[in-house]
Amino acid sequence: MHTRSENGSDEDGMSLHRRRVLQTLSYAFAASFIPPRKSSIAAAQNAAQSGEQPASPASHVKAAAKNESKGTDMEKVAGIGGLFFRAHDPKALGNWYQQHLGIALTPTSEGGTVWQQEAGPTSFTPFPETTKYFGDPNKAWMVNFRVHDLDKMIAQLRNAGIEVKDPESYPGIGRFTRVHDPEGNPIELWQPE
Repeated sequence: MHTRSENGSDEDGMSLHRRRVLQTLSYAFAASFIPPRKSSIAAAQNAAQSGEQPASPASHVKAAAKNESKGTDMEKVAGIGGLFFRAHDPKALGNWYQQHLGIALTPTSEGGTVWQQEAGPTSFTPFPETTKYFGDPNKAWMVNFRVHDLDKMIAQLRNAGIEVKDPESYPGIGRFTRVHDPEGNPIELWQPE
């Protein structure tokens, strides 16, 4: 049962930030099932003209992206083109990600290929500086990777001697677990439903 203490904190261990991230992920996941963009915008505009609310959070976001003053769609980024971060030992850390998570490193010579991720929902969520969601307060970022088989990934990591938290399930969203890379950076692994 979910309860709140006198100071308003969650006693069931699920923080407000976690619920917000899960809600964002569910919106992103649901957005992958929404009709093409132009029809969603038209539906949202028709709903707005009739005084109704758009059919879904995703259609509301798409309608908000419309630049009404110019009558054109706003140009948006297409996805994440790279993740760049500081490391004490970049080579060793890069090799860890390649060996344990299968993420190909950026090639250093001509003819090499970069990691190709699968299309799918991506949550982009700034957190307050004081968040406890990432664990160590000195860590400024956390990456969430989608996986097909969370149990297989957990077994693979544990067989390599890497500590992995037991997974948590959230109906309608999927299953999550947490791991840290060798430099202590938090990684969340997510198997969508």
